[in-house]
Amino acid sequence: MIDNIKMKYSVGALLYSPALNAKLARAVIRGDLGSRYSLALCLEDTISDDMVAAAEAQAVNTFRELCAAREDQDLYLPKLFVRVREPGQTVRLFAALEPYQSILSGFVFPKYSLANAAAYNAAMAEVNERARNPVLMMPILESPDIIDLRSRPEVLGSLKDHIDAVRDLTLNVRVGGNDFSNEFAARRHYDETIYDILPISQLLGDILTVFSRDYVVSGPVWEFFSSENDEWREGMQRELRMDILNGFIGKTVIHPKQIPVVNEMLKVTRKDYEDARAVLSWDKSGLQVGKSYGGERMNEVRTNCNWARKILLLSEIYGIR
Repeated sequence: MIDNIKMKYSVGALLYSPALNAKLARAVIRGDLGSRYSLALCLEDTISDDMVAAAEAQAVNTFRELCAAREDQDLYLPKLFVRVREPGQTVRLFAALEPYQSILSGFVFPKYSLANAAAYNAAMAEVNERARNPVLMMPILESPDIIDLRSRPEVLGSLKDHIDAVRDLTLNVRVGGNDFSNEFAARRHYDETIYDILPISQLLGDILTVFSRDYVVSGPVWEFFSSENDEWREGMQRELRMDILNGFIGKTVIHPKQIPVVNEMLKVTRKDYEDARAVLSWDKSGLQVGKSYGGERMNEVRTNCNWARKILLLSEIYGIR
């Protein structure tokens, strides 16, 4: 149902906003959040248990406002998602959002685990039986059952089996860095990255090893959005470099100021762009190795082709820096 790799790469900076935010639609309509981001209305961690019904109602109102605005004016409308709490909420909320499903990209499933994966998958199947257009899912791998090193390979393998079963409906696989940090009572500062926390770095590496060859996997949230001398921005750039190096594409963000940082870092360098073009346009009948665009490294067709395809795709979506 979803075979457009460009769409999967273009989720990019996914901004989380509490679904209770009554000003959200106006911010989108006015263009306050920019023109290259995705948006998730959160009904989970950002909402107290006694306010879920109110948050659901406000989420429907936000979709109503955005749908009406799109009819009246030309505006940038991001990919829109709803982050639910549990599988049953998905079907119930979709029924309320059906009049506005033309602007609903899909649902974000927190703590996607062996205990709830089948139920989330069933909810997606039920929603798509009723939907006019495909409604996609982004499961978040952040549950405690992934952490135990003794059972981690089997758990991750089983989770991939569940996600493979709905591969056509899976837009991204996401990871929950803060949930993992909480398990280890750890928290990074703006001069540190999540890769400096060794147990989490190893865990993220295992997730990438299992999923990144078949899915776009998005990087964990960066908590900082302000500091006296912009150190938060330098820290976020440092972590994004590590994200991209290791295979994450895109990042969860929690403040509009973080969006342009993600978009800038997802741009490719001129040297990488030219090398990728060279690799994919190589004369396959002769020598299969040669000097890079900058003359600094080796380009080899057979071992650099997957990297080159990714670089050209990122350059098409985010540009060249």
